[in-house]
Amino acid sequence: MKILLAVDAAAPNEHIFQAVAARPWPPNSSVEVISVVEPSFVWDVPSLVDGLRQTAEEEVQAIGNRLRSAGFAAATTTRVILGDPKAAIVDRAAEMGADLIILGAHDSTGFKHLLPGSVANAVVRYALCSVEVVRGNGQALRVMLGTDGSDYSEAAARSIANRPWPAGTEVRIYSVVELHMPLFSAPYPPYLNAHAMENLRAEAMRRSEQALASAEQVITGAGLPESSTVAVPTATPQELILKEAADWGADLIVLGSHGRRGLNRFLLGSVSEAVASHAPCSVEVIRQPRK
Repeated sequence: MKILLAVDAAAPNEHIFQAVAARPWPPNSSVEVISVVEPSFVWDVPSLVDGLRQTAEEEVQAIGNRLRSAGFAAATTTRVILGDPKAAIVDRAAEMGADLIILGAHDSTGFKHLLPGSVANAVVRYALCSVEVVRGNGQALRVMLGTDGSDYSEAAARSIANRPWPAGTEVRIYSVVELHMPLFSAPYPPYLNAHAMENLRAEAMRRSEQALASAEQVITGAGLPESSTVAVPTATPQELILKEAADWGADLIVLGSHGRRGLNRFLLGSVSEAVASHAPCSVEVIRQPRK
């Protein structure tokens, strides 16, 4: 597994380091630690650019050395890049063929959640590979998988199943009952009688139960203990996922991404991106490798 670990030399990075060092990874996994220096406001003062670069070099080297001591040995490299962090992280991940980007939720502004223009928000939205936004201490003993039964959700389930996890890890599979409303010529929302609405609810429940059963088969097949649950919608899917994660005390939420191509790009913005922005724990957004 190729991991790109992006750190901000101007912010604390211990929780991001722990997210990699404290978790088992597949054999022969490698890590590249990068820091991006954005010198746009100090281009006219070369000494300041050099100082920022030096600080970043020291930070990535220190984290790289700690990762080597933690067992990554020769599989850890470091790099400092000049440029816009939003673009540089996404571009570097594509260039090296990364499977996963790991970065912190906090920008140097110190805000708790992702802002619309933040580095983490942009990476979640535009990266071609999976992305984990780290909050907390990086441990992942309680992993919550959100599924809607799609191919993207199956990819998220298989991503969990194909990785080693610390002893005692528990997976909770969660599916939201979503009503797929048919299109009518009447103004939205369309009028449906009680019988039609009951049929829609029954079909939505069936889809959620099938999604849970499919994900459960993948997770239990990997020998991971799991618990399943279905939500009856009284709020948006992202609100229900966030509430369940908080109530259960999840350490990590894993969601499949529908990508950014065509109309499917709005699905990322409506669920995965919202969860990544507001979750009380780490969030991993899984993307299927492009063929």
